[in-house]
Order: sequence, then C-alpha cells, then structure tokens
Amino acid sequence: MADSAGAPVARAVLQQCLQARLQVEPAREDSEARYVQIDRGMVIYICFFKGATDEILPKMVSTLLNLRLCESPSGKMASVLELPGSVLVVPQATLGGKVKGRAMQYHGNVGKEDGLRLYDTFVALCEKEVNASAAASDANATAVTVKHGTYGNRQVLTLDTNGPYTHLMDF
Repeated sequence: MADSAGAPVARAVLQQCLQARLQVEPAREDSEARYVQIDRGMVIYICFFKGATDEILPKMVSTLLNLRLCESPSGKMASVLELPGSVLVVPQATLGGKVKGRAMQYHGNVGKEDGLRLYDTFVALCEKEVNASAAASDANATAVTVKHGTYGNRQVLTLDTNGPYTHLMDF
C-alpha cells in the first residue's frame, strides 16, 4: 500500500536463517549485554516512511509471514508459519536512506514517535499471527516465537543463514 503519490510507506527485508542473535542492550558497568535469539526461521528488517499508518500493518504482517520463502526439510518452499519457524524483527531505519553526494540522508523516514508506535504494533501483530498459526497446527507452540530488537537503538546482529536468501519488499 503506497501513499497517494504512489511512493512506498514501508520497506522490509526478509532473510531466512538457521539461527540469529541480536544484542538489544549493550553491556554496562553493572550488567552484561542482553540478547534475543531465534533458531530456524526468518529475520525481518523493517523501516517506515512518512505517510505510513496503522492500516498498512495487517497487510504487511500477513504478506511477510505467509510468503513461501523458507526452505523446508523436504526441500520445498514454505512460509515461516508452515515450517514452523521463529521470527526476529529488527528495526532498520537505514532502509530508508537516500544517497546525497557522498552521504546518506533519511528525511523520508517517519518520525521517531510514529516509528516506535508502528514498530510496536507491527511486532504485536506478528506475535498474534505466529501464536494463532502455532495453536492451529500440530506444532509445539513454544518452539515458534517472535523476538524483536529495540527501536531507536544501535544493535549487534549475528546471523547464520542458509542462503543468503534475502528479499526486499516495499509496501
């Protein structure tokens, strides 16, 4: 769903993985770094542009989680929900960058408050869809999870991929 001028309002990059680990909080003097991790599944990098609203989110979640982009044990293509697999959502504002001279600019990205709200809602909708799919199948619901990064913070990602098998999608 693009804005009235036809420009995309969100961008996602999907990458299937065997395992992914994201540092969501750096180490401090009084605490160790904090991580979230998934095993087999999909990493979704997400960026929202100016003009993005909540109404695009259900379509994005349904499309991203139901596309047959993962290789199943039998070698056939399956959605992350059909594997079953887990999902790691990573906020990635740099997906909205435009080259200007020798620098990148991010003027087309949504503001931080709206971006955080859209990101949180997107993650919640992913959790709802994954939980509904796991409950409806014979899969062990505890084996299928949605993990996510923290919006607006620098994070460190470690990824083992069985590809790379990466897709860029505009909404």
